[in-house]
Amino acid sequence: MRYPWIDEFLLAKRGVTKDLQPDWNWIRYHVGGKMFAAVLLDQNDQPYYINLKLEPDRGEFYRRQYADIIPGYYSNKQCWNSIRPDGQVPDAVLRALLDRSYALVLAGFSKKKQREIAGLSCCGADCAACPLHGSICAGCNAACGRVFHAPEGKACPLYACAVQKHRFTSCASCDRLPCALWRSTRDPALSDEAFERSIVRRVQALKEAFL
Repeated sequence: MRYPWIDEFLLAKRGVTKDLQPDWNWIRYHVGGKMFAAVLLDQNDQPYYINLKLEPDRGEFYRRQYADIIPGYYSNKQCWNSIRPDGQVPDAVLRALLDRSYALVLAGFSKKKQREIAGLSCCGADCAACPLHGSICAGCNAACGRVFHAPEGKACPLYACAVQKHRFTSCASCDRLPCALWRSTRDPALSDEAFERSIVRRVQALKEAFL
């Protein structure tokens, strides 16, 4: 197979798990328990197709562009596509298609569930990495934004803006990301440099999960 990077690439995505479906001999990749990609193996355990999900129009477009992309093998042919593992689809194109498949399946869950699966708050923070998580704070998603640093009885201003006011899954949906509100809710314990790094890290996490 000309795409040896697939396993590492997919498992690096938030909330992704994999298993082997022995009856089919498919290595399946799931997000939130739902499959978004699979590597189909033959009787010698060699890949013969890579399956992924796309919108019907997008799938049709790419099938016209590349002879090595065909309607999904042993799958719904409107939404699933099969890519030959030794074909001519460029690596960058396959990565983009796998990203899209992940995003499509993740988007099928409720907005709150999407954040829970990704392990991110609406602002891209990883609550589980906070030393106060599980002690004085249940985390942004579990507490509906009423985290320990928010005004008493109210949601964090970022949660109130993105989730409650605009009904976004996360700040990734906002064209002003990162906005002035992000800077006004700065952790005072962080230096200027550390704060800027945290913004870059959070924005990147949101884009990888939700865009």
